[in-house]
Amino acid sequence: MPKVKMPRKSTNIDMTAMCDVAFLLLTFFMLATKFKPDEPVTVVTPSSINTQLLPDSDVILITVDEKGRVFFSMDGQPKRRELLTNLNDNFNLGLGKQEIDNFAIGSSIGTDFKSLKTVLDMTPAERKDSQVETGIPTDSTDNQLAIWIEYARSAQGNNRNLKYCIKADNKTPYPKIEAVLSTFKEKGIQKLNLVTDLEGIPPGTAAAALQEEQLKK
Repeated sequence: MPKVKMPRKSTNIDMTAMCDVAFLLLTFFMLATKFKPDEPVTVVTPSSINTQLLPDSDVILITVDEKGRVFFSMDGQPKRRELLTNLNDNFNLGLGKQEIDNFAIGSSIGTDFKSLKTVLDMTPAERKDSQVETGIPTDSTDNQLAIWIEYARSAQGNNRNLKYCIKADNKTPYPKIEAVLSTFKEKGIQKLNLVTDLEGIPPGTAAAALQEEQLKK
């Protein structure tokens, strides 16, 4: 008895539902994502021929502007929240959940403990126009930068990839840079990274000769 062959039909997959889901996810991320606010201070860094890039994570960054104001920053929202929570508990800063959340998702901070709550209650635009942020104290009698570094290291745990970076303005007074370096030395931190702008390697120097050898390889 001959076999009956059924006619083959092409398979059509309705992609309408998948497209709807994709657009819903895209809309959600567009509405829910919060971009990191601009830094409250602008720094013009000096130039160098160093080609090493600043890492995107595991960084404690100290910024010093041309007036000598010191700002602190660290990546990682959970770590930033833990850092400020510990500071708030041990120094009775009077910060609430909203101020701690603002710090966790915010930019660098550059004020003393007394004015910290006021600064964290401001919007990024208000901070730029405000005169409250006079910098984190680095005096020998009131070195609050040392406290920030100590609590930041604690929040980072045993992070062997942690890097310490200093981003100073080209016009920053040297005594202020020296005070920051002394603070790191006081905490037993000897390896630091200086943030600079990249410039061309001068021809005829040892660095230029080394670069030529690497290009030949």
